[in-house]
Amino acid sequence: MDIERFNARWLAAWTSKDVPGLLEFYAADCVYKDPQTADGLVGRDALGSYLTGLFGATPAMTYTPDEVWPIPGGFCGRWYCDIEGGARLRGFDLVILQDGLIALNEVYTHAVSA
Repeated sequence: MDIERFNARWLAAWTSKDVPGLLEFYAADCVYKDPQTADGLVGRDALGSYLTGLFGATPAMTYTPDEVWPIPGGFCGRWYCDIEGGARLRGFDLVILQDGLIALNEVYTHAVSA
């Protein structure tokens, strides 16, 4: 698998707020964790509900890949997210893959100067 290409396509789906398209990247029994879901979410249905609410409550966001590197079972990727209105986030994803789909996605972010 070309992880740079996978990561770029995945982040493009985040940018477009394409919930159905994003869910295609995730395994049916995926686990997703970010700072707003400390206990995590399990499964595509839970993730889809979360993303629908999140995307409906947030302004336009543009995710730009920075770098990715392979790890056993997946990859790590760093990115920037420019939020409409001037805010900027620096993010990092831990991604474990199963049969070419995301089985585990842990997201870490912090604000940076734009």
